[in-house]
Amino acid sequence: MPHILIVEDSLLVSSAFEVIFEDAGYSVRSAGTVTDAIERGAERAVDIMLLDLTLPDGSGLDVLEALRQRSALPRKTLAMTGHGDAATRHRCLAAGCADVLLKPVPMRELLRQIELHLK
Repeated sequence: MPHILIVEDSLLVSSAFEVIFEDAGYSVRSAGTVTDAIERGAERAVDIMLLDLTLPDGSGLDVLEALRQRSALPRKTLAMTGHGDAATRHRCLAAGCADVLLKPVPMRELLRQIELHLK
């Protein structure tokens, strides 16, 4: 069963994602901070990490760098951001994200992206 790590500081959003992804047959964990995301990402292999860029204790990209240093990178990382500018997209891709999704991401599109990146 593919494992998804949701890194999102909104409890409402992460809870909704958890229910939907579990119903779709995925194993799911959530983290609301950079610190929690690093711990959860290093505890278990992650197939897809959904990564909010703006977290209370730093940038979501800090999570990627810390997991890289621990040799615990997820198979694929999809960044989620409210900033649709080219500079943000470039930073995410340069940091190792497979794609950058503009918030709010429609649930159908998010599920499609997960399925696409798991292939």
